[in-house]
Amino acid sequence: MWLLLALLQAAVLPARPCEAPAEAAVAVRALGARLLGLAMEPGPDADPGIYVGLRLGSDHDLSTEQRYLQRLQDAFQGRYGRSPHAASSPSHGHRHRNTNSMPETGRLALYLLGLRATCPPPDPAPQRFPVTWLKYYLEKDWAGTRHHGHPLTSYYQYGLGVLALCVHHKRVREEVIQRLLVAEKHQRFGHADGNTVDTEAVVALAFACLKKEKHIRARLAAELRAAVRRARARLVEAQSADGLIGNAFSTPMAMQVFIATDTCRTQPAYGRAMAALLQHLDSFTSAATMAQALLALNGRSYLGIASMQCQEELDTLTPVFLEPLPPGPRNMTVRLVVECPVPRCPQQLLYDSPVPAPAGASLLDLLRAAPPQGSQNFTFETQDTAYGPFLTSVQGMAVRPKEQHYWQLLSGLGTSLQMGVADYRPEDGNTVILRLSKW
Repeated sequence: MWLLLALLQAAVLPARPCEAPAEAAVAVRALGARLLGLAMEPGPDADPGIYVGLRLGSDHDLSTEQRYLQRLQDAFQGRYGRSPHAASSPSHGHRHRNTNSMPETGRLALYLLGLRATCPPPDPAPQRFPVTWLKYYLEKDWAGTRHHGHPLTSYYQYGLGVLALCVHHKRVREEVIQRLLVAEKHQRFGHADGNTVDTEAVVALAFACLKKEKHIRARLAAELRAAVRRARARLVEAQSADGLIGNAFSTPMAMQVFIATDTCRTQPAYGRAMAALLQHLDSFTSAATMAQALLALNGRSYLGIASMQCQEELDTLTPVFLEPLPPGPRNMTVRLVVECPVPRCPQQLLYDSPVPAPAGASLLDLLRAAPPQGSQNFTFETQDTAYGPFLTSVQGMAVRPKEQHYWQLLSGLGTSLQMGVADYRPEDGNTVILRLSKW
């Protein structure tokens, strides 16, 4: 197993108060090496969440991180290299973001967090327009509440946007803060898999950051402190007997709240969550989820980026690449079923077919390989999130947040897979059900 590769043995740094215990150092370092290997693979646009995970690690490959940052800057400055007002005007030969498109609140927030975590700090001038765009997105995103009862993207992305502005020490209007406070007080953080943990956590991080800002009035700061305490208590209540807070993938974000509020040593739930996270490391197979896990394992939080000081960093991390599958016939067949038990669906069973795929393929690979059924091709769409791709449409049936619908991933026995489409890897003979469900 790659987590136990002997080549990754290294001297252990002095422990930070909230990081994984010393006996887990080899496994944590191996996870970082695997993330580094995935970051070096050619692919589509770089993911800012992966860069944040690399930057907040205990060890680094600084040249690779610099190249990855350049990929990010090439992608984001191309989209956000001028103001929203200028982008709404006709341009000639320039690739800029369309102001009418769906807000990229979460990705842009992560990009700004990544820039703040960079050492030495990049030139601040090019950051001006991305910050302006993020403020614009927060307003556009909130306009969705008038039609859907929640932001156009999600409360998670909205909270992450507010957090990124605060980490950059940019003034956040009180009206924007109150929007999140009201949503937190009335527990409106519904999430597509029924799990509100990650949203509770990221909003609590935003509140914990804002209450320290100098421009925040004393009364508002008191409201923010109370909201952080309530959120932290709900996270403790959400912890199951196995130590996970929500599920394996929401647990690292929940742990960030205890790290950021300096309660990781006094709150027993944190120790139980760390132990559970270490037991579930093999669940983190995509780069996006590895990056999230590494933050908690290294005792770091997004909020800590605000006070990062550039200093000498270890530059000894080497990448690990997964070995290719051995040659020979290693195929599998998985039954893929698509159910649509809601009134607007033309029929309840939209697809039911065996899908051949290479052994070890992810569910996302399986969807790409799904053959036509009759005269209809199999179609699906995804949206990038901090946890990897999120299924938004199958066979032309798109999720409608206003109706609180989402595509649920189930096993053949009807149990939730608790993984995303890029993380779950079915085995030969398995059945996977995609069901349009209500949260």
